[in-house]
This record gives sequence, C-alpha cells and structure tokens, in this order.
Amino acid sequence: MSNKNYFSSIFGKSPVKPLQEHMARVMAAADELVPFFEGVIANDWEAARAARERVIQFEHDADAMKKDMRLNMPNSLFMPVARADILDLISMQDRIANQAKDITGIMTGRRMALPKQLADAFLTFVKRALDAVHQARRTVGELDELFETGFRGAEVQTVQGMIAELDHIERDTDRIEIELRGALFAIEKELPPIDVVFYYQIIDDIGELADLSHRVGSRLELLLAH
Repeated sequence: MSNKNYFSSIFGKSPVKPLQEHMARVMAAADELVPFFEGVIANDWEAARAARERVIQFEHDADAMKKDMRLNMPNSLFMPVARADILDLISMQDRIANQAKDITGIMTGRRMALPKQLADAFLTFVKRALDAVHQARRTVGELDELFETGFRGAEVQTVQGMIAELDHIERDTDRIEIELRGALFAIEKELPPIDVVFYYQIIDDIGELADLSHRVGSRLELLLAH
C-alpha cells in the first residue's frame, strides 16, 4: 500500500494513530540524550557520537512522518477538532526531536567536556527534562480515547490530570535549571569564557525540551476546550 493510501485510510477515521507514532519517534530521539551525556561525561566520544547518530535517525524518521501527515491529511476530517489544530500539534511534537539533535550537534561539534563538578547535575537535569517528554507522550497516547468519547466524559478529566502532572514536571525542571545555572555561575571564573557561554546555551536548550513538551500539553488542552 502506498504512503498516500495508507495515511488516507487512517485519516479517513482519525489522525490519532499517526500522531502517536510520530510522538513515539520523537521520544526515541530525545531518550538518546541520556547515553549521549553519559558518553560525554565519561569522555567516551565514540559512544557520544553513536548516540548522536541514533538521534539523527529518529529525528529524520519523525520529520518524514510529519511531512507525510501534512501532505496526506484530508482537508476535511470527520472529527471534533480542526485540521489546523492537529497540524499544529504535529509541529510542536517535531520540535522536540529537533531540539535533541541540536543539543548533540553543538556538543559533538565542540567536543564539549562538562565541568566535573557539574556532570551529575547536568545528567539529572537531562533526565528530568525527559520526564516531561515521556509525560507528553503518555498524554498523546490518550487521544484515541478522547476521540472515541467525543472529547467528553471521564476521559477528559483523566487527560486534564495528566496535563497537570506535565505542568508539575515542567516547573520542577525550571527549578533544577535555576540551580544548575547557579552552580555554573559559582565556578565560571575557573573556566574558559567561551566554554561558559556554550554551557549556558546547552542548559537553555535542555530546559527547552521540557518547555516544548509542556507546549504539547497546552495544545492538547486547547483540543479539550473544543
């Protein structure tokens, strides 16, 4: 079956399955940040580069799926939400994978060794940001139930609770980011100035993973309001 016929057959019912499959690829790309940072911390650049290659592959897969969805989604769908809202959600999901690729690209290109005093804190920060990505994935996983119930009933409350947890994770990630920035500030005079600039950039970029995941939740909240 051609891609067009495949997506048309799915979208004739709803766009939920392609959305969920796309988010699964996005999450897979983001998850590679853990072995990537572990490689960086261990100064094992072979392992770090291998993790980056996996990020790139997952990001390419997600990007291809996004393009197929945009090209093949019918202009008119028999569903309780607008086509534009679905396309907006796809784009927001896709940005998470792009962010993971950008993080690994900057660090690999510069062979950015992390300050030993901050290595564990960076890894903790990454893992908490990934908690937000996983929570966004679980929330998107409830879309099939929402579509079946017409965005009404107990399932709406379930998803609202999941979005509330996503809010909590995003706030916690912000707290960890502030603490990590403070720890970096305390030692930045001991480090090469150009490295310090990039450390702050990477901190921003990791925090953006949680922010983007939170925005996925915000898009879902808008769908619930329809």
